[in-house]
Amino acid sequence: MKIDDSSRRTTKNVIAGCVGNVLEWYDFALYGLFAPVLAGLFFPSEDELSSLLAAFGVFAVGFSMRPAGSIIFGFLGDRVGRKRALEISVITMAVPTTLIGVLPTYEEAGRLAPVLLTLIRLIQGISGGGEFTGSISFVVEHAPPGRRGFYSSWTEVSLLCGILLGSVISSLVTNTFTGEQVQSFGWRIPFLLGMVIGAIGLYLRTGLDESPAFERLKEAGQLSKRPVRDAIQNHWKKMATVVGATCGASINFYLIFVYLPTFLSTETRIPLPSALDINTVGIVTLMVLTPVMGLLSDVIGRKPVLISGCLIITVFAYPLFGALTRGSVTSDLMSLAVFALATAMIYGPFGAMIVELFPAKVRMSAVSIGYNVGFAAFGGTAPFVATYLIKTTGSKVSPGYYLAAAAIVSLIVFFSIRESFRDKIE
Repeated sequence: MKIDDSSRRTTKNVIAGCVGNVLEWYDFALYGLFAPVLAGLFFPSEDELSSLLAAFGVFAVGFSMRPAGSIIFGFLGDRVGRKRALEISVITMAVPTTLIGVLPTYEEAGRLAPVLLTLIRLIQGISGGGEFTGSISFVVEHAPPGRRGFYSSWTEVSLLCGILLGSVISSLVTNTFTGEQVQSFGWRIPFLLGMVIGAIGLYLRTGLDESPAFERLKEAGQLSKRPVRDAIQNHWKKMATVVGATCGASINFYLIFVYLPTFLSTETRIPLPSALDINTVGIVTLMVLTPVMGLLSDVIGRKPVLISGCLIITVFAYPLFGALTRGSVTSDLMSLAVFALATAMIYGPFGAMIVELFPAKVRMSAVSIGYNVGFAAFGGTAPFVATYLIKTTGSKVSPGYYLAAAAIVSLIVFFSIRESFRDKIE
């Protein structure tokens, strides 16, 4: 009976720990998926690519605040508790998401419109700096022995749920309303729904049990007084490892599962509704495969799974991008299936791997800073870089080279790390 009760509590904590990721990635997915619409409404230009560059530039600016957010929420998580940090982060993500839905456009407010959009993205970037990394630290610390890879993989699934939700609602909006109606008011609806998701997330998180690792440190009086400083001073090499590990993971993810609908609709002229439908199929495939790869890493180790995923991307990124330019739905789906497999092999073990690198007293600070510095540098800029490469080289497949290079960086990192799947963590 006690075992059943404990299992139920663990499941409840994992679900509540993951729910904020749904909101965070729902929002970021919406911005990426509606980028062609937002570009015209907030950054009007005669050159479509220039408008897109401006829109994705703001996307990248939001990511530039994630390291600042990681310091704030890392400190809160290591000093006040993982639970409180997660409660605050879900609120600071829900409110700005909703505000985007009521913003005036450039036609209505002139230059004030893109300024307001940029400010909101900055606030969301701060919140995003603590949400995902806080949840993976929390979930791994609640996971039973020998199942950290599987349990942490559900944090990845939750962010995919957010992206899927964003993709599905975007598809509903674009299929329900005419192009003119989407431009007029339809694009606002998905952002306004962010408040509903945020309210659900906050309700679930108020019932969380604090992390056992944090509770033990607190009871023993061993909490770090300056966790951010201690993390940087004593664990900077491992934090640099996390930055390198995020290179291939973040660029691959944002190019394939966030930027892809924009790429297909602008470069291959597949209608945006069809591009969103293709993206939804890819995300569902990734959601199914990610827990499988997380569980596999609990059996054979983190490194074999991570390395295999990077090798697939390194070898096939360029030809798969070439297949995506054909304008064929069948070709797009086949390419996306290969990308989904490789991405799942990276994301399944990824959360457990980075959490296992650090001791509990500085874990949230170290994980948050390392992860978010990497994602700010690589993930947030990926759509901008891809758009820029296409514009400057004139080649639609040029992002494939960029993706392969990023995978090589992470491949080197994964070869260099120590295997940790059998380690006991605090």
